[in-house]
Amino acid sequence: MKKMGTKTLETERLILRRFKIEDATEMYNNWAKDEKVTHYLTWPVHQSVQVTENILKMWMSQYENLNYYQWAIELKGGEVIGSIGVTNEMDERLQCAHIGYCIGTKWWHQGYTSEALKEVIRFLFEEVDVVRIESKHNRENVNSGQVMKKCGMKYEGCLRQSDIDNQGFYDACFYGMIKEEYIKYIKKEITVDYSDEKETIKSGTYIIDKEAPIIEADKNVITIKQGQSFNPLDY
Repeated sequence: MKKMGTKTLETERLILRRFKIEDATEMYNNWAKDEKVTHYLTWPVHQSVQVTENILKMWMSQYENLNYYQWAIELKGGEVIGSIGVTNEMDERLQCAHIGYCIGTKWWHQGYTSEALKEVIRFLFEEVDVVRIESKHNRENVNSGQVMKKCGMKYEGCLRQSDIDNQGFYDACFYGMIKEEYIKYIKKEITVDYSDEKETIKSGTYIIDKEAPIIEADKNVITIKQGQSFNPLDY
């Protein structure tokens, strides 16, 4: 495992970067003071921007540690909308990263969280060279589980009343991915032949809804019936 530190990452719509003290106002206004955001989290809403500034100072003081990973989720265009990071310093012996994230309610259900999580997963497997990535959510917080599934993580089970968040003791649902699965996930390519059109599909879950697809069968092609969902991790 390599110690890379919190380096800047980029996706189609986002910049993942280190927090700055100047982010305090946007962090406070966009998610830290919102009870909807913190409902299933382990920390309470911030009562003032000063509380947010103190948290940022603590995070920033740890950036010199190359085994520390905490990113601001910034829209391309400048606004900071959430955070994502490895929740504890990674154990070099286990080489496992536990990821936590949150995002402002204004940006829920638009794919931003999964976009950020996919890039962090890529970075941790490809550059940091971890063996395993995991995350968990309150059983009641089903949307968080959907984000994990969308990023290719597998449901591994639920530990009843095993943790505490702002709702009290809760059943923690665990999701994980190991490096072998990640390699399979990103390299899987399926060619679907619609007789007059061929489409190459990469990682994710897809719904084939075109008219009467004609699909050839060989080692690189999986037969998918019309309307059937497809997840490359299942193959």
